[in-house]
Amino acid sequence: MNQTSKIKILFVAGISVFASIAHAEVPAPKRPNILFIAVDDLRPELGCYGASHIHSPNIDRIAKAGTVFNRAYCQQAVCSPSRASLMTGTRPDTTKVWDLKTHFRKALPDVVTLGQHFKQHDYFVQGIGKIYHGSLHDAPTWSVPWQSPEAATYALPENLKFNPRQTVDSPVDKRKKPKYGLNIRGPAFESADVPDETFADGKIADLAANSLRDLSEKSEPFFLAVGFMKPHLPFVAPKKYWDLYDPAEIRLTTNNFRPKGAPKYAILAGAEMRNYRGIPNGAIPDNLERQLRHGYYASISYADAQVGKLLDELDRLQLAENTIVILWGDHGWKLGEHAAWCKHTNTEDDTRSPLLISVPGMKHPGTTTDALVEFVDIYPTLSELAGLPLPGHLEGTSFSPLLDDPQRPWKSAAFSQYPRYSGGKNLMGYSMRTKHHRFTLWVNRKDHSKVAATELYDHRNDPQENQNIAANPENTELVEQLTAQLRAGWKNAKPQ
Repeated sequence: MNQTSKIKILFVAGISVFASIAHAEVPAPKRPNILFIAVDDLRPELGCYGASHIHSPNIDRIAKAGTVFNRAYCQQAVCSPSRASLMTGTRPDTTKVWDLKTHFRKALPDVVTLGQHFKQHDYFVQGIGKIYHGSLHDAPTWSVPWQSPEAATYALPENLKFNPRQTVDSPVDKRKKPKYGLNIRGPAFESADVPDETFADGKIADLAANSLRDLSEKSEPFFLAVGFMKPHLPFVAPKKYWDLYDPAEIRLTTNNFRPKGAPKYAILAGAEMRNYRGIPNGAIPDNLERQLRHGYYASISYADAQVGKLLDELDRLQLAENTIVILWGDHGWKLGEHAAWCKHTNTEDDTRSPLLISVPGMKHPGTTTDALVEFVDIYPTLSELAGLPLPGHLEGTSFSPLLDDPQRPWKSAAFSQYPRYSGGKNLMGYSMRTKHHRFTLWVNRKDHSKVAATELYDHRNDPQENQNIAANPENTELVEQLTAQLRAGWKNAKPQ
C-alpha cells in the first residue's frame, strides 16, 4: 500500500470517528423535581407577606429563595372547587365543581390533571395528605396510590371523645359522614403539650420526608405533592406553637362590620365556625376572637414547622439544587373581618391566597411581585418550567416570565366566583380583581343577563372592601366598563 493510500484511509477513518461523535446522543439536561406543597385554609398572613407578628420561618425560606406572589387569587374560595380548578387547570364553570360533593371527572371524565400530565412525561408522581378535598380522590393523578396517615384531632383527655367525630374531616376516615350544626363538633381550638406527630400534619411531614429519601434513589425525576391540614379548623397545635404568641399582643380585626351597601348574601357569618363547641350563634366577643386568632396563628406555625422538615430533607439529600418548590394555600380566610369567619365569599380576604415558588438558578431570588395571577395558572407554569408541552384544555397562563421580570406588565384581571341561594334565587357571584378594584356581579345562574346585585370596591381608598360604591352616580361609567370587562372574561385579560 503506497503512502497516498494510507493517508486516504486515515482521513476516512478520522471522518468516521468524528461523525460518530457528532451524531452520538448528548444526554438531556436533568429535569427538575417538583415539591408541591398545599396548606389548607392558609391566608397570606405570613412573615414573607409583611406580617411580622407571624412565626413562619420555613415558608419564609421559600420566599428568600424564590418569588412571593402578592396578588394571587383562587378561582372559588372553598376547598374542593379551588383544588379541582388548580389540579385540572380549568375554572369552576368548566369543572362544574362548585360544592364539596361533586367530582370534577363527572364533567371532565378524560381531563389530564397536573399530576397526571407529569406522570405521562415520565415523572414519578406521588401524593401525600390533602391535595384533593375529602374523599374526592383521583387515582389517575398518581404513579402510586395516594396516602394520608390517620391521626387524632384532639389530644387533651377532655376532648378525646370528639376524636371519632372529628376524624371524618380526614380523607382516610370513612366511618362517619361529617356532621353540621351549632356546636355539634368538638372545641374550635386546643393547646396540648404533645409531639408534632400526634396530629395529622406531623405524620404527613414524616411520611413525606421518608418518601423524599426513597425518591432520591430513583432515576426518574419526581413530582411530590404534600398537603397539610392546618390551619384548617379546629385550631389544634402542640403547645410549643401557642407559646410563640403572647395573647396580649394579638390584635383584633378593625372592620368587624358588614360592608356598607353590599347585598346581605355577599358575606355570610360563617356557619362552619359555628359547628364547633363554644362558638355562639351570634356575635363573637373580643376575648373569644383573640383565642381563635391565637389558635389560627399557632396552627400556621405548626404547619410551617412541617414545611421546614421537608426543606431540611431536600437539603440533606442534596436535592434542593434541582427541585422546584411551590407552596400555595387553597384560598384565603376571614378572622372576624366583616363580622364573619372562614371562607365562602368573593371578598379579597377569601379569594387572595398565598403563593410562593422557588426555582433553582432563579435570576432574582427573594423578590415579590404585585402582578395579578390565578391558581389556574399553576398547571401551565410548572409544566413550562419542567419543559413539558402544555395541554390544550388549560384555562390559565404560565407566570414563569414573572420569575425573570417580576415587575413586567401582566394580566389585567383575576377572576373568582361563588354561588348563593337566597330568597328562592339561584345566584352566582362572578368577581374580578383588577389593579385598583374588586368588581362583582351577582347574576341568575341560568340567565346571566339578569343581574341581582353589583359590588364595587376601590382598593386605593378602601383596601378592606368596607364600602360598596357601585350605586354611586359618579361611578356609573366605571361600572359599565368593568361589567364589559368581566363579561369578556379571562381570555381577554391575558398578558399582552
